[in-house]
Amino acid sequence: MGNEYKHRVVAWWSSGQTGIAKSDSAPNAIHFAAPPQFGGLEGRWTPEDLLVTALASCFTTTFHAIAGNAKFEYTDLEVEAEATVSKTGTGFSFSEIVIRPSLTIPNDDRREQALSLLQKAKELCLISRALAIPQIFETRVEISNRSHV
Repeated sequence: MGNEYKHRVVAWWSSGQTGIAKSDSAPNAIHFAAPPQFGGLEGRWTPEDLLVTALASCFTTTFHAIAGNAKFEYTDLEVEAEATVSKTGTGFSFSEIVIRPSLTIPNDDRREQALSLLQKAKELCLISRALAIPQIFETRVEISNRSHV
């Protein structure tokens, strides 16, 4: 991989209250709309959803890469990200994002390493680093009752 690469997405308004976005890296388009609070349609991805999805998926892929490099085994990782949008004097803005990774590991003896790797993933996540929004990090590490495959 070189020192620089680009990601390209094209979005356009399709009709009525919806738009479509297409990425060079994925075969399927995403249908989106403004949030229902702003007159958009129910049941569509919103730009706000997509931003929060970018953060949660970036954290997940970053952790997976870090864990692989560290030869750290885990049973499951679920990352919840929740954004708050608030009205300000200049319009609506994201005021806070909470990232809640829940990591399941096979046994308790690697709990400290698990917490350390979760923190490292937060620090290295490209999307997280690109956002100026305050981010709260609430980690949870659980022990699996089943054996790791």
